[in-house]
Amino acid sequence: MERIYNFSAGPAVLPREVLEQAREELVNWRGCGMSVMEMSHRGKEYMGIHAQAEADLRELMGIPEHYKVLFLQGGASSQFAMVPMNLLRGKASADYLNTGEWSKKAIKEAKKYCTVNVVASSEDRNFSYAPAQSEWKLDPNAAYVHYTPNETIGGVEIFWTPETGDVPLVADMSSTILSRPIDVSKYGLIYAGAQKNIGPAGVTVVIVREDLLGQPLAGTPTMFDYKVHADNESMYNTPPTFAIYIAGLVFKWLKDKGGLAAMERINIAKAQLLYDYLDSTEFYRSPVARENRSRMNVPFTLKDPALDEEFLKGAKGRGLLQLKGHRSVGGMRASIYNAMPIEGVQALVEYMKEFEKTHG
Repeated sequence: MERIYNFSAGPAVLPREVLEQAREELVNWRGCGMSVMEMSHRGKEYMGIHAQAEADLRELMGIPEHYKVLFLQGGASSQFAMVPMNLLRGKASADYLNTGEWSKKAIKEAKKYCTVNVVASSEDRNFSYAPAQSEWKLDPNAAYVHYTPNETIGGVEIFWTPETGDVPLVADMSSTILSRPIDVSKYGLIYAGAQKNIGPAGVTVVIVREDLLGQPLAGTPTMFDYKVHADNESMYNTPPTFAIYIAGLVFKWLKDKGGLAAMERINIAKAQLLYDYLDSTEFYRSPVARENRSRMNVPFTLKDPALDEEFLKGAKGRGLLQLKGHRSVGGMRASIYNAMPIEGVQALVEYMKEFEKTHG
């Protein structure tokens, strides 16, 4: 079996074209006699790779000039601390929306640095929906408002941008970035771990408005200060060079595919294919409110949980892997990020139909 369909939530499937180009360039990058992994991050070869990756990301997302793009390390989880450390700016509290496991982790970490006002929560229905903004209890004196547009574990996605007035909006876009166009100018800060729609694990992208830089909490470690990284063009220390190189190839791939508007159309078609089948049967069930069904992470359950292991075993035999749901929620989860071809979703639906026929 040459390639399987990888439905992992992250590290996730990468575009085949990107992997093949990286393979061709692995030992000798464009005739320079060395691999990207061996390059000095201060050398002209890598500096060019780095600059091009940033330029292509800016073009794809329409990032305004007065925003800094940072390529950092530590995963999105490090941002749970870095955000309050840098964005409190003398204030004592911040607003957080609680829509799932990643929101909960962000809230827990922020409580170490400030008072957290949970503006709304969907925990009352096991995080199966997102509260409408009319239900949010925002604090006009908050330092910022934090939310997670797509909860990877629960498969809950928010398709609208919250209105927060003069209070900066912060978003953990780890599992939704680059899947559809967004208006970056409506955000104070966006962060995302790479290992879903950007590239391999090891790099975290932060997009931050310049006026939010430069007032970290007293005692903030140098490596946790956004301004230090911005002033040093993400090279205060050695950046994750190879991961950034692969991310740059993904950005090129997205541009060749027609950009984010074209990718959104593809993602809608893939998600609709799977959800339409889930809605047509009682053998499987989608636990998420229709208006909040994620296009990236599709959780579903079987009518009889005793069949879960047999379902996964059969799927593996078909080359359909990483379908087991997160340990905290159980069931199944199909992550269908940008790089998952529609043929992969078609193969999954066909298998699900056959499994229902033989076990229903």
